[in-house]
Amino acid sequence: MRLEQLQAFLAVAETGSFQQATQRCRVTQSTISRQIQALEADLGLPLFHRTSQAKLTLAGERFLPRARKICQEWQTATAELTDLLEGKQSELCVAAIHSVSAQHLPPVLQQFCQDYPLVQLRVTSLGSDRALKVLRDGLVDLAIVMNNRFLTASPEMVVDLLYQEPVEVLMAAEHPLTHYEQVPWSELAHYPQVVFKDGYGMQRLVQEQFQRYALDLKPVVELNTLDGFRGMVRQGEFIALLPKSALLEIVYDSSLAVRSTEEPRLSREVVLVTTQDRLEIPPIQHFRSLVQALIANPSTIQSLSVPHCEASPSVAQLKLR
Repeated sequence: MRLEQLQAFLAVAETGSFQQATQRCRVTQSTISRQIQALEADLGLPLFHRTSQAKLTLAGERFLPRARKICQEWQTATAELTDLLEGKQSELCVAAIHSVSAQHLPPVLQQFCQDYPLVQLRVTSLGSDRALKVLRDGLVDLAIVMNNRFLTASPEMVVDLLYQEPVEVLMAAEHPLTHYEQVPWSELAHYPQVVFKDGYGMQRLVQEQFQRYALDLKPVVELNTLDGFRGMVRQGEFIALLPKSALLEIVYDSSLAVRSTEEPRLSREVVLVTTQDRLEIPPIQHFRSLVQALIANPSTIQSLSVPHCEASPSVAQLKLR
């Protein structure tokens, strides 16, 4: 059974004439006749009485509403896909790690709101591994995460390196490690650490670094918020290894201190990940381009401000969840 056969059947049934059906379908009468005959052969029953007027048989009457429904569904499906290719999708979903959501993503969101006012943005802050999982499951369109080559090695994945940043040591202002300008890795092993929860790329990165130096990591608390890290480190003994972008505001907090580590310094890669098929969709293409322009340029990393994305709910809606 083919779509053009159903369309020919509907044309004959609704016009009551093979001749008039040719005008609707813009094919010859012999083509209409062959399509109807092929459809009747597939169904095993005649659909029309062969008289001067094309009158439906009992089978044709039963089949008519089903054929209409199939053709309507096809028209709806093709219209939705056409809208998708023209950028008329209703929403765009992004998963990003917390530091990117807070520091780097707002200018991208504001510009996207202006460029695609009818597309609703949904932004979720997640750990890197969790963000990549929801991307693979089709729950988001793009993920901005720490690179994990084990999770991004699939052929359908598209990975853009945005930037690399060093990992530094957060500690209380009176902590013994403040005496170092560059803290030796061996010294870090002496102090209990506040670490990210499982599923966050930073936890894996720190664990691998300690294993590389055959050092014992002493995790005492697992957290997933920067305020939580700051609060715990202020208690005095604890330290935390965090990316530089998460520590930009520490200079304004006299109760905390930041030190770099000795060479070779640990760094993390932040990447944008999506899939090949999603890049066929104009809003997703555009969001990727904005991220590349506004985040991937290293000179903008330290100077990004946090603008306000404001739009009427009837025009554009931005939801953070």
